[in-house]
Amino acid sequence: MPTLTTLEGVNLHYQLIEGDSNKPYLVFLHEGLGCETMWKGFHQRLCESTGCRGLVYDRQGYGQSAALTEQRTVHYMHDYALRELPQVLQQVIADTPYILVGHSDGGSIALIYGAERPAMLKGIITEAAHVFVEPETIVGIEEADAAWEQGKLAGLAKYHGDKTETIFKAWSQTWITYWFKCWNIEYLLPSIEAPLLVIQGKDDQYGSVSQVDSIVDKSTGPAQAAIVDNCGHSPHLQAQAVVLGLMVEFVAGFNI
Repeated sequence: MPTLTTLEGVNLHYQLIEGDSNKPYLVFLHEGLGCETMWKGFHQRLCESTGCRGLVYDRQGYGQSAALTEQRTVHYMHDYALRELPQVLQQVIADTPYILVGHSDGGSIALIYGAERPAMLKGIITEAAHVFVEPETIVGIEEADAAWEQGKLAGLAKYHGDKTETIFKAWSQTWITYWFKCWNIEYLLPSIEAPLLVIQGKDDQYGSVSQVDSIVDKSTGPAQAAIVDNCGHSPHLQAQAVVLGLMVEFVAGFNI
């Protein structure tokens, strides 16, 4: 994967996927414990199925990118959305239309960024995005944290190397800390005018359909909800054919 350097001196790894220059890029934003390789090839399949070019990268702290250098605050997703993501887009695909595809934290980051109404943003796809903290979110993360302490999530080291414990604890301890329970980005949803496809697994252990309802009801552009049966927090892996079909249909409406 090639590397870019942000204004803050942070090295980020990214990958480009070839496709039709008459179609927008698909920009993939991974989950809170994810990275490029944890899309498990779905990003490549979606690009192949739509004919679109793709951009996928590891945020700071993840995968092959540089480690975290600061403690997270209640604004950590705003930092990724409003400081890091714009630099990635400017350095790699400047002045080119794109659609954001965000999973979990990546979906929330996509919404925060979308509220800025950037000119080249044509649409947003979210999967398991959060716009507020629910009790089931806390329970799910506490269970993941317990599994970590029992050594059951050691496989994450395959993806994050020596950054694994740092990024896991940054994720879990932020979400279950008392001051994060008031985190809420519903206030910015009315600013989102780009078309939305909002996907969530019916059995998502980290959030309820109320997340989807809020995004669809409060955003001002066209918004489509899709609740996927027999599916948890990762619809693109657990119900790949269904999700691929939903996303392909959504993307088909966009051309440069």
